[in-house]
Amino acid sequence: MKEELIIAGFGGQGVLSMGKILAYSGIMQDKEVTWMPSYGPEMRGGTANVTVILSDKKIGSPILAKYDTAIILNQQSMDKFENSVKPGGLLIYDPNGITRHPQRKDINICSIEAAEESARIGNLKAFNMIVLGAFLKKKPVVSMESVVAGLKKSLPERHHHLIPMNEDAIHVGMDKVVDYNVL
Repeated sequence: MKEELIIAGFGGQGVLSMGKILAYSGIMQDKEVTWMPSYGPEMRGGTANVTVILSDKKIGSPILAKYDTAIILNQQSMDKFENSVKPGGLLIYDPNGITRHPQRKDINICSIEAAEESARIGNLKAFNMIVLGAFLKKKPVVSMESVVAGLKKSLPERHHHLIPMNEDAIHVGMDKVVDYNVL
């Protein structure tokens, strides 16, 4: 098993932490892992993306030009990364703020209304966990048990009381992901 993915959006959407949780989850399952963030100098509102590779075998390089999965959370990222998904790969996106929806016919496309769902449950900070749930529904590359362990590893101990809420948000994403183009 090898999953090469990019998560891209604005700073403040939890892009980097979503990647970190996936990376820690992979480590909990004894997978080989890379986590390579890229972000602008702004604290919030600037562009941010993270490349994560999870593999059962050694990883040759953390640098990728093509991805098995792209998780896209804003229009700039859609414009930049839609064509970087390998044919037969997966693109998951939140349509909130997207003006040009994915056009490709050679990839699987799913959407998750994470902004809408996080507002509905009254916790805007759950946005990235809802997106993570959508991804894990489509590609269960790590177990929920490992994700919880990854949350414990990536969250400061003073925030561990939020883990059940994060787990609930992941399940919301799993329940609400919508397929548009399935090969």
